[in-house]
Amino acid sequence: YKGQVLNQIASKFLYATADIVPNWKIASPDPMVTIGHKCETFPVEMIVRGYLTGSSWRTYKSGAREICGVSIPDNMREHQKFEQPIITPTTKAEQGLHDEDISREDILKKGLISEEDYVQLEKFALQLFQRGSEMAAKQGLILVDTKYEFGKKDGQIDLIDEIHTPDS
Repeated sequence: YKGQVLNQIASKFLYATADIVPNWKIASPDPMVTIGHKCETFPVEMIVRGYLTGSSWRTYKSGAREICGVSIPDNMREHQKFEQPIITPTTKAEQGLHDEDISREDILKKGLISEEDYVQLEKFALQLFQRGSEMAAKQGLILVDTKYEFGKKDGQIDLIDEIHTPDS
């Protein structure tokens, strides 16, 4: 029932965040099914990190004090909470390839996203992370990090894919 559980979690969070940014979801007629709008996908994923964990910790532990163009202070510990959540975007890889870290500056320099759209994606990502963190806290949980994917439909930015689902 893994797919069903992930679909239901995503459905709940898409509904609970629709006031922040419109999303692709039209309906969930079955616990295993979500019907949605087709959007033109932005070629980056917005990773929001609240804690120095996982790949960000491995990068930090190797001596780097910058992740995706974001400066990280010295003397942090694994799993330590950031003072403010950070955004560490990745490229949205073609099927079969791995996403790669990229900085805001490189995204704009390469013309992957317009500056106007990127600023809006950052704003939406941080607001979504805040809402997800608040909802998790009510259940005694924390939202460590997550990714958001966005697209455009009829010139409007929409949140696409699943959100706030656990890694499997």
